[in-house]
Amino acid sequence: MEAIVGPRADRVCRKSLGLRVLEPDQIEDIHQATLEVLDRTGVEVYNDRALDILKRNGARVRGRRAHLPAWMVEEALRSRPRRVPIGDRGDGRAMLLESDRFYFGTGSDTPFVLDPFTQKRRPATKLDVQQATLVSDALPNIDFVMSLGLASDVPAKTSDLHQFEAMILNTKKPIIFTAHDAQGLLDILEMAAIAKGGEERLQENPNIILYAEPSSPLMHSDDALEKLMIASERRIPVIYTPAVIVGATGPVTVAGAIVQGNAEQLSGLVIQQLVAKGAPFIYGGGIPVMDMVTSVCTYAAPELHLANVVLAEMSRFYGLPVFTTAGCSDSMLFDQQAGIEAGFTIMLNALSGANLIHDVGYLGSGTTSSLEMLVACDEVIGLVKRIVAGLDTSREALAVDLIHKVGPGGHYLAEEHTLRNFRKELWFPSPVTNRQNYDGWVAQGSKTMGERVRERIKEILGSHKPPALDPDSQKAIAEVIKRRER
Repeated sequence: MEAIVGPRADRVCRKSLGLRVLEPDQIEDIHQATLEVLDRTGVEVYNDRALDILKRNGARVRGRRAHLPAWMVEEALRSRPRRVPIGDRGDGRAMLLESDRFYFGTGSDTPFVLDPFTQKRRPATKLDVQQATLVSDALPNIDFVMSLGLASDVPAKTSDLHQFEAMILNTKKPIIFTAHDAQGLLDILEMAAIAKGGEERLQENPNIILYAEPSSPLMHSDDALEKLMIASERRIPVIYTPAVIVGATGPVTVAGAIVQGNAEQLSGLVIQQLVAKGAPFIYGGGIPVMDMVTSVCTYAAPELHLANVVLAEMSRFYGLPVFTTAGCSDSMLFDQQAGIEAGFTIMLNALSGANLIHDVGYLGSGTTSSLEMLVACDEVIGLVKRIVAGLDTSREALAVDLIHKVGPGGHYLAEEHTLRNFRKELWFPSPVTNRQNYDGWVAQGSKTMGERVRERIKEILGSHKPPALDPDSQKAIAEVIKRRER
């Protein structure tokens, strides 16, 4: 199995650059409040198998309501893995979800797309999912992909399969996917195993992660739990993440919303570990805010990203990998607002030490995908990765002997030390970013960043070729969809 190599794959959030919102006693306060909610209030469980498992293992069950004592949560936390390795479509390892390693990827399942060439908002299609995956495969700072669009031009009952096909054929990078129901999940697992070269290879080095959700407040649907249990039994990592809307489906206080969301996902962890001890579980999610003026569920509210930092802190307390949100905007266009919101969310979440940071490329409060936003955010992520990498203070980097050699009034352009170190020390932007002086900028056409981004999209779509699956595997994957539709 290949080792992780290269600077992108090994960027670590240094503690000297990390963020801390909570004191240790506040972390304990949130944890104890969560345990009280699970024991006193409980959660509604709409899957008979899961409810029976909880009852047989110590939960107090009344109807559909399950009350979980603290020791059940503690046992689940003892059996969960602290690190979750994720492979690529081949035999390589692409991500290690542990400690403060962070990785960025797209969001999923937007009903609309902002066409980069017509600038019109329209329903997303399977081709849009394919193109977003292709662009993501080409971008150096996008580490994983999700289906950046809901395919509206295929049968609704199998759109999840079509979207997975569009992704698995167009990238080797890890995929986070959604499934409509248990049968859709089983079909997608079959498709993933075909691409990977067999079910055993998929389980040994999974390149896919299931995204499933409890229902706020404090409910676990039949479908969500069935998918959680199926994936866990097959050792496929699961993100089981609530989306508590502050002031709507959760308390208006951020701390209260975090406690509720914490209860929802830790109760999911208890069920998962009872079904498949040691199965990989990814914590986190989002605590978005309902704007009290417009009633829109916002993606760039400061409270959401403050909560993301807290979730990252809680994940370290629990020893679980964490999933957060960045590179998204409430703006309807790729404009100045989108740039501001993308920049601060990417920086904040990288500094938090979150592991999987998704929703890169979202506009319109999660309703619209944008290739322009995706390409621009890739540039920001590269810049942020350089900052978070920190400072080398080796003897070579401190350059005391060189400073003495050059002395007052000299320069460093012709020094061997400069030639030896400039490529690894300095961040070099892509042509998307302007670093020309005014005359040079005019000579190159006086282009805006939006124009340069669109040129980059055209270049990728016209020339980038992802590693192809063999024709037999492509045919077998297509047959899974045809069989389901029959």
